[in-house]
Amino acid sequence: MSSRLELLNAGGFRVDGRKQHELRSISIKLGGSIEGCDGSAEVTQGLTVVSASVFGPREPRLGGQSHDRATINVEVSLSPWGSMERKRRNKGDRRLLEIASAIRSTFEPVVHTHLYPRSQIDIFVQVLQQDGGILPASINATTLALMDAGIPMQDFVTSLSCGIHSTSPLLDLNNVEESDLPNLTVAVLPRTAKVTLASLETRLHVERFEEIFRLAIDACQVLHQEMDLATRARTKLLVSAMGGKLSIDKDSDEEARVGGLLDDDEMEY
Repeated sequence: MSSRLELLNAGGFRVDGRKQHELRSISIKLGGSIEGCDGSAEVTQGLTVVSASVFGPREPRLGGQSHDRATINVEVSLSPWGSMERKRRNKGDRRLLEIASAIRSTFEPVVHTHLYPRSQIDIFVQVLQQDGGILPASINATTLALMDAGIPMQDFVTSLSCGIHSTSPLLDLNNVEESDLPNLTVAVLPRTAKVTLASLETRLHVERFEEIFRLAIDACQVLHQEMDLATRARTKLLVSAMGGKLSIDKDSDEEARVGGLLDDDEMEY
């Protein structure tokens, strides 16, 4: 069924006024949103707003934990006022469980869980407002929350959705586009360009897949720049609050260590 709206007009503009490859505006808030958590972040991409909070590493509450690494638990919830749908989604909703599973599988190979044996890391994601791109926004918020918690990771994880309208690739889909177009969600490690998630829930012609896949990876690098700037600003604030004199502008590796990206033996001077 085709949309009643013109997703891409003759001038190359989309429903919300963006060009084909133009991303939605992004706003990032690190820390302070959830009381008692070890790290938190709120990410706004267009009209989609997602917050993530991290608790741990901490002693597991239930059995079944791994003896040689931490277990990552993810729970996703949707605020009642956050969606245009009349259907109320509870914690056992199939779609929310699928998103939680995708987030967990995305971060399990990236987080240095071997540093925290017999422990667990709990990630709580709440969708405050939904206008498409819930999964990529949740992944971006989770990345920043883990960094705010000081949990070591291989790299940032940046994520974006993309789709095809006729033969035209579109980046960072909103809700209308996501509902009508074949779309793909990609999560990338920016430093190595390794892909840790590629989720395709609709049919897409193989000849178009590579085109939008490469475009999405390039766009994730743009998101990484914004996330990196937010992390730098947060690190400066924390160092200043502790009365430190660390100059993190001149040494990004030192900043990465403070944010939990690198261990001391991985530092380069």
